[in-house]
Amino acid sequence: MKTRVDEIAEDIYRMSTFVPDANMQFNQFLVDGDEPLLFHCGLRRLFPLVSEAAATVVEPDRLRWITFGHVEADECGSMNQWLALAPRATVAHGQIGCMVSLNDLADRPPRALADGEVLDLGRRRVRHIDTPHVPHAWEARVLFEETTRTLFCGDLFTHLGDVPPRTSDDIVGPAAAAEDAFQATCLTPHTGPTLRRLADLAPERLALMHGSTFEGDAAAALLALAEDYERRVGEVAGADR
Repeated sequence: MKTRVDEIAEDIYRMSTFVPDANMQFNQFLVDGDEPLLFHCGLRRLFPLVSEAAATVVEPDRLRWITFGHVEADECGSMNQWLALAPRATVAHGQIGCMVSLNDLADRPPRALADGEVLDLGRRRVRHIDTPHVPHAWEARVLFEETTRTLFCGDLFTHLGDVPPRTSDDIVGPAAAAEDAFQATCLTPHTGPTLRRLADLAPERLALMHGSTFEGDAAAALLALAEDYERRVGEVAGADR
C-alpha cells in the first residue's frame, strides 16, 4: 500500500490510502495555514504511511489541530501517535465527543468546541458543526472550511473502490450502493433534516473520507442523499406497521 497526496483546493491536501482487503480508500485531509489542521488521523497500522505523506506538506512540529468526525478506529486510531509526533498539536472535537471519550482517550487534554465554533487557522477558517448520529455516532460532526467552501464530510457519501482524487460525477448512487452493503447510517427522522442544513451552507466541494472529493453542485448532492435516507426511513416505518 502507499499513500497518495493531492491538493484538492488551495492549501487543502488529500492523503489517500487504498486498502485492498476493504476495497476502500481511507482519506485524511491537511488544511495548511498559520495553524495547520489535520482532519482524520487514520488507522494505527497506516500511521507510518500517512505521517510520511503528511510531512511532505507540513512539518509535524507545525501541526496545531488534530480533528476527526467521530470516535472510530479509521478516524482516530492513530490519534496518540500524532500527538507524540506533533508536540504543538491539540485534539479538537465537539463537546459530546470530548465528554464521552476523548477526555480519557487522548494523551493530551482535547479542546471542546461548541456547535458553530470557528478555528481561525490563518488563511483558512474551519467551522465545527455537530451532526449527532449523522451518519453515525452520538458525537458525529463535520467541518466546513469557509474560504474555499469545502465541507469535510467524514463517512457521508462513502463509496467503494480505488477512485480518482476528484470527481464531478454522481456520488449519491455509489453512496446508496455502499449503504445497501453496509447499512452503516443511523436512519432516524433527524437524518434528512441534518443533511438539508448542511446543504444550506452551499458548499462548493465535498471532501469524502471514503471516496473521491466531489466538485460540483454539492448542495444538490446533499439533498439527494437526504431524500435517499428519508426513503429508507419511510420503508422501515411502513414495514413496522
